[in-house]
Amino acid sequence: MTFAQLESLTDHVSSAGSRPHRQIRAPYDDSVVGTVPLCTPEDVRSTLDEARAASDEWASWPVSDRAAVFRRFHDAILDRRESILDVIQTETGKSRPDALEEVLDAATTARYYANLAGRALSPTRRSGAVPFVTKTVERSHPVGVVGIISPWNYPLSLSVSESIPALLAGNPVVIKPDEGTPFTALWALDLLRECGLPESVLQVVTGEGPTLGDPLIEGVDYVSFTGSTEVGRLVAETAGRHLTDCSLELGGKNPLLVLDDADVAAAARGAVRGCFANTGQLCISIERIYVHESVADEFREALVRETKALTLDAGYDYDHDVGSLLDGELLAKVEAHVEDAVEKGATVLTGGRARPDLGPYFYEPTVLTDVTSNMTLADEETFGPVVSVYEVESVSEAIERANDSEYGLNASVWTENTERGEQVAARLATGTVNVNEAYAAAWGSIDAPMGGMKNSGIGRRHGRQGLMKYTESQTVATQRFDLLSPPERGRALWADGVTLGLRLWKRLTELVP
Repeated sequence: MTFAQLESLTDHVSSAGSRPHRQIRAPYDDSVVGTVPLCTPEDVRSTLDEARAASDEWASWPVSDRAAVFRRFHDAILDRRESILDVIQTETGKSRPDALEEVLDAATTARYYANLAGRALSPTRRSGAVPFVTKTVERSHPVGVVGIISPWNYPLSLSVSESIPALLAGNPVVIKPDEGTPFTALWALDLLRECGLPESVLQVVTGEGPTLGDPLIEGVDYVSFTGSTEVGRLVAETAGRHLTDCSLELGGKNPLLVLDDADVAAAARGAVRGCFANTGQLCISIERIYVHESVADEFREALVRETKALTLDAGYDYDHDVGSLLDGELLAKVEAHVEDAVEKGATVLTGGRARPDLGPYFYEPTVLTDVTSNMTLADEETFGPVVSVYEVESVSEAIERANDSEYGLNASVWTENTERGEQVAARLATGTVNVNEAYAAAWGSIDAPMGGMKNSGIGRRHGRQGLMKYTESQTVATQRFDLLSPPERGRALWADGVTLGLRLWKRLTELVP
């Protein structure tokens, strides 16, 4: 898209008037591609007022009508795939295959929740207090105004895809995208309105997180945040002060286990995808590999060979595997992690260099060995194209070392015995585990929940939980006869009767579960 086309999207920013603007730069060459308003706390508050004013009407829409919007969106985003891929690449510097993952995710999420919402949100009969006498129904109401604070690394998936279940549940949504990648969310907002979404139901505010974060969290009824563990703690603290529910998907230091019976060539190919997708700027990417000593030499050779075969470059086509890091701050962190490791004795098997000849923030996919616990990258998330390989003597050691982390987001297990792989997966303290895949299998299984354990977050996205977290459950119980209150007379007889009834009901439920 041209500069003018990107600039036109700022018409959708919920800003109260003339504001200073921030330049948005393309990581490929650090050129300015557009500007967006720097919204103020007052802009946030007025946007939330508009969203709240629209909430009753949106909640009153039949679920089938809300779902129809997202069925149209599913088709529209696939029809305009090339346009949104250009925007994503311009803002993030990722390769086109990596950008395509976001488009496929948005379409899949729209289709899945459009199909699920009608069933999941319908009133549901529950067992009553007294069988055949108490009618009990669970109803699901929208939670209110939802705030979504999304990061730069997946600007479509983690803003718009996350908004879809919240909107389908009947909530208005306000998105605060990362300050450096606002155009992707604005492009999707424009398309959703074209697909029939009412104007005030989904809004975007642009600007700095420290300025807009608190007023957004303080003014919504639910907040969804994806980002670092450090910032996630601050979000949770603010939400907690206001008794606002939240879900947080945070950092990861994700392990991959290569068992002694693994298909080594397949494991190496899968590891390369898992380590270097989106230039390693993926919360569920692999940064630690534990390989059984019996296949360690073969695996290292295969991993290095596959890593060297990756193409690193800028380009708006499908010819390049790995793109750019986002900016100089991230490049400096990756360089510092690798330099610290090498100074303390780590070995670089391949990579280990910045590539300014390709662009200002390019860094080679890097494989390290001989990494020890005193090195920064041994425990700290690098969030770049760097992986450390460790040799282990047993599966138990691999599991123990994989779990020896403050994080617990994603893991990967490689073995030709899938039953064994599933048994190992059950022992890993992570929210998702992929057997014979690195991350895409679990991420793409939209029907199953996804999220983190330990310091990798709270709450889940995807699956039924990803929809129902945006609702409030209400129980409506209707009593036909008054059998729950003791009578004025004969209370001892009443107590005996109630006790006998419980015993009989237990017997019946055991016979007919």
